[in-house]
Amino acid sequence: MNKIIICFLSILFFFASSSFFIVKEGERGIVLKFGKVLRNSDQKTVVYNPGLHFKFPFLETVKMLDGRIHTMDNQADRFVTKEKKDLIVDSYIKWRINDFSRYYLATGGGDIFQAEVLLKRKFSDRLRSEIGCLNVKEIVTDSRGRLTTDVLNSLNKGTMHLEKKSSINVNSMNALGIEVVDVRIKQINLPFEVSDAIYNRMRAEREAVARSQRSQGQEQAEKLRATADYKVSIILAEAKKQALIIKGQGEAEVTKLFAQNFKKEPYFYFFVRSLHAYENSFKNNGNIMLIQSDGDFFKYINNMIKIK
Repeated sequence: MNKIIICFLSILFFFASSSFFIVKEGERGIVLKFGKVLRNSDQKTVVYNPGLHFKFPFLETVKMLDGRIHTMDNQADRFVTKEKKDLIVDSYIKWRINDFSRYYLATGGGDIFQAEVLLKRKFSDRLRSEIGCLNVKEIVTDSRGRLTTDVLNSLNKGTMHLEKKSSINVNSMNALGIEVVDVRIKQINLPFEVSDAIYNRMRAEREAVARSQRSQGQEQAEKLRATADYKVSIILAEAKKQALIIKGQGEAEVTKLFAQNFKKEPYFYFFVRSLHAYENSFKNNGNIMLIQSDGDFFKYINNMIKIK
């Protein structure tokens, strides 16, 4: 009897555990009946919110899908602008499931990787089309916000307004059942070969400007140096002129004084002249001069000897 009760309770617990399921926070549950998504009387997919729910055991199975917002980082890719210039654009997309039934069927059982592959393909095509209508200046300045808005609206037009079809073409974005929440461009760069060429051109331009500035500086330096030399020459010439004038005036004054004094004492004048002659004659030791001792040259020396 006890064994029967235990067996009955085990079977009851098994049926109970198979009949109830829990949907966690951030998830949504859809029920599959014989492999098909369960729909209500209005042909809408039955989506279970977080909490405890009931299902028929063995007949129905539950598939949990992530209902939160996902962020898909796109690898930097090359795009061509309106003026046929290449840009490397790095971007990301935020998306979430909008139609769980279509999402489940289009992605082969709710595969996020498959959904992002299809979404990235559509996003890349739309972004390429939008960038192709703009030039580089519009992309990196005023139109950058408008660009992402246009891409976002274009993607949502293809993912939200869905037609009810029995068969779904997974190559079409209209069958994904997702909503794009946000599109952002993180970075826009030029290709390496283009940026390297631009850098070299900018470097050459800067070097040309630097050479021009240096040549202009040297020209200004030469002008300033020539002006300074000219002013120095004028100042030196004027100073030399003034020095010669002052020297001439001094010599004239000295000559005048000598002349006045020599007129008063002519004997003293001849005496001083003789002393200068003696001094100049015996200044150099190597000079030899033959003069008679009783000549006029030694007149004052002979007189001094006689006085002694």
